[in-house]
Formats: sequence, structure tokens, C-alpha cells
Amino acid sequence: MLKPKSKYISTLTVLIQNVVEHCKTKKKALMKTLKKTFQFLYLFIVILFVLDLFPFFDIKNQILKSICYFGILIGALIILINSILTFQKNWMKISGILLPLLFLVMILSAGVLNFTNSTSSWKTQTIEYEHAHSNSLKIEFQMQNVGAFGYNKRTVKVFYLSDLFMIISEIPKNIETKIEWKKVNKSVNEHELKPLDL
Repeated sequence: MLKPKSKYISTLTVLIQNVVEHCKTKKKALMKTLKKTFQFLYLFIVILFVLDLFPFFDIKNQILKSICYFGILIGALIILINSILTFQKNWMKISGILLPLLFLVMILSAGVLNFTNSTSSWKTQTIEYEHAHSNSLKIEFQMQNVGAFGYNKRTVKVFYLSDLFMIISEIPKNIETKIEWKKVNKSVNEHELKPLDL
């Protein structure tokens, strides 16, 4: 017959074992959820990065563009290290090594300096024309800060999908003669440059 004290100890031992088992189960579920969340975020970043590589699509928001570009770099390293160190099925391990390596090789072949300069978004300095029927369609003079190299400059037709994204294209020929375009020459100066810097 168990003494009352030993009965409490055995009950306490079973309770502790149950708590430990529950924590292990919760930890596995939490790790699985975190892994899925990271995979989803990385996929979203990859999609934005690939879209931004196309000449007609630009990420307008500087913070989002920086997260996208540096997220590709950091995420590729994390996935590469995780794929090398953890046990996975063969096809998952191969894809977990090859895809990050592909992004790292792309970055190195483009040049690290070019990659970091690409993280800067285009900012509107002047809205030259506005479309009469659409507030999202404009012709703008834009500049991109490339650090010590100064500024890239362009004048393009812009269609804003939102404050975050825009689609750009060539300026239509003979725009001055088209009645749907209204000349405004509105200074926006998103880079906050002094007039001499333009």
C-alpha cells in the first residue's frame, strides 16, 4: 500500500510528465506554424522581387522595396543553412539548396554594389501631365538615389496600382496634341532636394 506522501509524489510526477509532453507537442506545432509563416513570407518576397525585375513594374514604397531586396538575400541564406543542417526528403533538400543558391549567384553576378543600388525606389520630382479621365495615370519626371553615383533620372508614363506599386511605360508620342492629357507641371519633390540639386 502506498503511503499518502508517495501517492502525491507519483501524481506530481505524472502531472509533470504530462506538462512536458504537452509542451513538446505545443513546441512542435509552434515550430511548424513558424516554418509555414516564414515560407509564405519568403514566397511573397520572391514574387515581389521577380516582379520588380521586370522593366514595367516598380515598387514605389522604399520600405517595402528594401524589405523585398534584403529579404531575398537574408532568406536565401537562412533557407540554405536550414536545408544543409536539417534532415528532409531528397527533393526538398535539393530544392532548398538550389533555389537559394540561384538567388545568391544572381546577386553576385549582378554585383553586390548594383544590387544594393537597386534597392532604392524611384521617387516623383515633377508631375508633368495628368490624364483627364484617370487620377492614377500620369506622366512624371522621377529620380532614383544611387548613393555616391548620384541620381538616375527618367520621364515616364505611370499608372499607380496603389501607393506601393506602379506600372511604367514609354511616353506617348505627340502628347502635347492629345486632349486627354492635361499639362500641370506640379512639383512634388519626394527626394526633398534643393532646386540647385535637380
